[in-house]
Amino acid sequence: MNHDLGEFLRSRRARVRPDDVGLPGGGRRRVPGLRREELAMLAGVSVDYYMRLEQGRTPAVSDAVLDAVARVLRLDETERAHLRNLVRPAPSKRPAPQRVRPGLRRLLDMMDDVPAFAMGRRADILAYNPLADALYGFGDVPPEERNCAKQTFLWPEARTFYRDWPSVAADMVAFLRLDAGRYPDDARLAALVGELSVKDETFRKLWAQHKVLEKTHGVKLIHHPVVGDLDLDYETLRPSGDPDVVLAVYTARVGSPTEDRLKLLASWSAAPSGTPSEQQA
Repeated sequence: MNHDLGEFLRSRRARVRPDDVGLPGGGRRRVPGLRREELAMLAGVSVDYYMRLEQGRTPAVSDAVLDAVARVLRLDETERAHLRNLVRPAPSKRPAPQRVRPGLRRLLDMMDDVPAFAMGRRADILAYNPLADALYGFGDVPPEERNCAKQTFLWPEARTFYRDWPSVAADMVAFLRLDAGRYPDDARLAALVGELSVKDETFRKLWAQHKVLEKTHGVKLIHHPVVGDLDLDYETLRPSGDPDVVLAVYTARVGSPTEDRLKLLASWSAAPSGTPSEQQA
């Protein structure tokens, strides 16, 4: 039985109100959101079939059924992809170690005026440039501990470093959930989730919500201990041929206080120790 599939579908049913889909919302309900029979009716499948789907007991589910369920549950594109990954898990195999291509490392080296780093599966930091090191302090921890999720939840200063820490934490967990759907048998990811669940109550609660998110772009609100508050726009890029590697690039708006503070941080970090680093995943 696919436990994650059932929990994901139940969590998505709970957020759809009957009146959202044209059903009467009156009467007492034991659980929030849609009942199984209501979802099945709206998706055009039998209640028994949907129950077996939610329990992971349907070996072959058509695209039409998945699209119908996704439509009723109002899933976005990322959630639809996650649903397909849960229904049709990839063949079990040990993920190959991740490495950053020399060309990508040179690209990071060339970005000397913006923080930039490469993130792999499980939110592992694979490589970074000096300004990203000055911003995050990647070089201050052993290579095997350079992980964005660990930094978010286990780093003592994280809740003051990120001025919007609750949003950062929620997005990080949603990113890990998406990764878990792609690689359901990743033992290292399971160990990471286990460690964070034991050590941080907020992580446990967020993990139970089954939200998924693809990192694309946004704003990081940071309080840096040296230069103060930074409002950084970020864009993520997926290099061709490396689907599980994300390049994150942070920029400051022209003429903003953040631009001046980022230049100050760059001058502060201009030292021989600020050389890029790479680890194997």
